[in-house]
Amino acid sequence: MISPDGIVGAVVSLALLAAVLVVTMAGVTVAGRRIPPATVAVPAAALVGLFGLADWTSIRDELAFIGPTIGFLAAMLVVADICARRGVFAWVGGIIARGSRGSPNRLLQIVFVVAAATTAVLSLDATIVLLTPVAVLTARRIGARIAPTAHATAHLANSASTLLPVSNLTNLLAFGATGLTFLGFAQVMAAPFVVAIVVEYLLFRWFFADQLSAPPSGETPRPPDDESRSEPSAPWFELGVLSALLIGFVVAEPLHIPLAVVATIGAVVLALPYLFRTPREAAVRMVRATDPLFLAFVAALGAIILPVREGPLGSAIAGLIPDGQGLPALLAVAVLAALLANVVNNLPATLLLVPLTVHQPALVLAVLLGVNIGPNLGYFGSLATLLWREVLHRDSASAPPRTYLRLGLVTVPPTLLASVVALWLALRLT
Repeated sequence: MISPDGIVGAVVSLALLAAVLVVTMAGVTVAGRRIPPATVAVPAAALVGLFGLADWTSIRDELAFIGPTIGFLAAMLVVADICARRGVFAWVGGIIARGSRGSPNRLLQIVFVVAAATTAVLSLDATIVLLTPVAVLTARRIGARIAPTAHATAHLANSASTLLPVSNLTNLLAFGATGLTFLGFAQVMAAPFVVAIVVEYLLFRWFFADQLSAPPSGETPRPPDDESRSEPSAPWFELGVLSALLIGFVVAEPLHIPLAVVATIGAVVLALPYLFRTPREAAVRMVRATDPLFLAFVAALGAIILPVREGPLGSAIAGLIPDGQGLPALLAVAVLAALLANVVNNLPATLLLVPLTVHQPALVLAVLLGVNIGPNLGYFGSLATLLWREVLHRDSASAPPRTYLRLGLVTVPPTLLASVVALWLALRLT
């Protein structure tokens, strides 16, 4: 057995984590097929127990802690999949196209609002996978440059994921440690949420000023009449279920109903028409929509991070966390979380930092600002950003790393600073 406190244990623990992160971020392929991160993460998690880097009881407790979060995530993936198939995002695309009136500036404004709302309610994955293609297509239709709109969905997927516990997996993992109710969380994080969006928007307008004022890109825009005739009708049933789902999240907690149960009910209600018509096919589609390999990856990551948190690295990071809940402490923790997210990805960073700050819930909220906004600095900060890059490539749109890095250097520091100040003020007023 290897102790996580010794040098050998620390090296082995970090090596296992590094191997998983490399496969996850680099997109390793074998025979032309990408290796799912779970195929490395699950064996790595098993080795953590077999090597004695963490005892099986601790691993079991960690999985029990993450379990409800994974269940919620699975249900929301089904919700997003059904919404996409039922034309919710095609309908949203029509609204974006009409509202833009052929103006790149108006298009950027609308995409910011829609992306922020989609991220808050359906989570950042829906913004990346479902809204990004719609936004890119709309930019092409009106002859606008693609870059401002495409980068907006990536940035808002991260920085707008601070409003609700359900907006980001990182929020769900940390929600219990905040000591807040669902509405209490939203109330405290509303100010950082709004401030982040406003600051990002102003910086986008400055950074992409030449592209937003440029003449049409050369692609032939579709005539407005054609667009209006081809627009899908509003998917009222799905929109109604989404509204009820959001209300359910709010009222569930006082009734001690887990959020995962509410999300599962919403997914089943949305799937009922399919389940009645083609039960077997619908069930298979729902299982595929949950992305079991990704869920296994998240669970395995919780076990892999245990010896890292309990070893020398965890102790070193714990020594960097200040006491108190003043503005300097909140800012220091948010910056630490942002940097760590860009080094090891925001999910491991959350699993590492939340237990170290649980004694001061205000610092947990600062951690969330760091791990949610910080990934906008580079591609590897969050899984959502990596997925965004793949979505753009699939839609024949480019995302040069240099542009993303320059934009991140311009937007992340002021956005994070402003959001932390807003959090500090919100905490003082509550």
